[in-house]
Amino acid sequence: MSKVLIVVDMQNDFVTGSLGTKEAQAIVGNVKAKVEEYQENGNEVIFTRDTHTQLYLETQEGRNLPVVHCVKGTTGWEIVEELKTYAKKIFDKPAFGSVELGNYLADGNYTEIEFVGLCTDICVVSNALLCKAFLPEVKISVDSLCCAGVTPESHEAALLTMKMCQVEVK
Repeated sequence: MSKVLIVVDMQNDFVTGSLGTKEAQAIVGNVKAKVEEYQENGNEVIFTRDTHTQLYLETQEGRNLPVVHCVKGTTGWEIVEELKTYAKKIFDKPAFGSVELGNYLADGNYTEIEFVGLCTDICVVSNALLCKAFLPEVKISVDSLCCAGVTPESHEAALLTMKMCQVEVK
């Protein structure tokens, strides 16, 4: 397959849970439509899942963002109901970016990688730039209508950052 869609952290805690926002809730339908489009065209779809333990608050991230979220095995950690049936291939990640995902994509023969999901300004930008480092000659894009940030302002800032790093913003 030459095209792949990466659905970043579309989990209950980021949509309606401890870190949920109205902006995150608003993109679920757009993300679902994008996933369905990729699948109908025979393209690969990969999900990432933010994954923490009960000791989250003792981690560097937990000290800087002291809101327990996405603890493995909890409802908040699960992919949102609207997308759960599509999440066949999932990369669990304990940090913002997934080196495992980058390695997987580098071993493939992709001509285009598209990112959607949450949060634009943390995990989407981290994974898009990580993949750009792994695959500098592959077209990498992000669909701005299928992403939401912590705030609308930080969402826009992340889109600008990605654009400056030659990630196409749709």
